[in-house]
This record gives sequence, C-alpha cells and structure tokens, in this order.
Amino acid sequence: MGAIHEIVFDCEEPKILAQFWAELLEGYAVRQPDMTSAALSQALGIDPSEPTTLMVDGPGPSLCFQNVDGQRPDNNRVHFDVEVADRAAEVEKLKQAGASVDRVLPTYTVMRDPEGNQFCLVDRREAMAA
Repeated sequence: MGAIHEIVFDCEEPKILAQFWAELLEGYAVRQPDMTSAALSQALGIDPSEPTTLMVDGPGPSLCFQNVDGQRPDNNRVHFDVEVADRAAEVEKLKQAGASVDRVLPTYTVMRDPEGNQFCLVDRREAMAA
C-alpha cells in the first residue's frame, strides 16, 4: 500500500504555477529553493537563478512544479508520486493488476495504470535515508 507523496505538474513556468496554486490552496506556500535545485539546474545547463522545479507545501500532499522541455503526447501533464515501503513488491502487485513499467530509476519507478496514465512509485522517506 502507498500514500500520495506529491502531485507533479509538468509545466513551462514553474514559478508562475507554483505561486498560483499556493495562493489558491489554503495553508499552502511555495518552498524556498535549496542548493540542490540550483545544482541540478546548473548540471542541466540551465540558469540556476530560475529553478526548474518548485515545491508547494501545505496540510496535504506537496505539489511539485517541474519544467519540461517540450511536451510529449505520451506524458501526463499531472501525475501522482506514490510513496511505498517496498517498491519492488508494489511494482509486481500493480503489474498483476494491469499496470506496466515505463522505466526504473534509483529512487522511483515510472509506471502506467491500465489505461496508460503515468504515475511514479517512490521509496518511502525512511527507506531513502537508510
């Protein structure tokens, strides 16, 4: 079983959308970018003063606004990241329920539900810290 870790929005202007949703949702605020965001931008050859990913935190799941270069028709613009304790076991269980795996990365797995909608399984925070 999993829990919503964050809701991810692919977008062109993370700064604009993050501020919009922070103002719309009660108790939410834009998280201040950290050095990791700047380092990632710099590694991608993007101006680090304009973060490519911004987070909005509040009483419910965090919202993630990430810049994507060009939209792919096979990619959802909004998807859930679902936090699980045992990612490998959950992947197998979900495959039996009709899901498919797009790709596996060190801390998350990109999957599709039975109708092709993307979502990610991410390692539970405690498991990532271990």
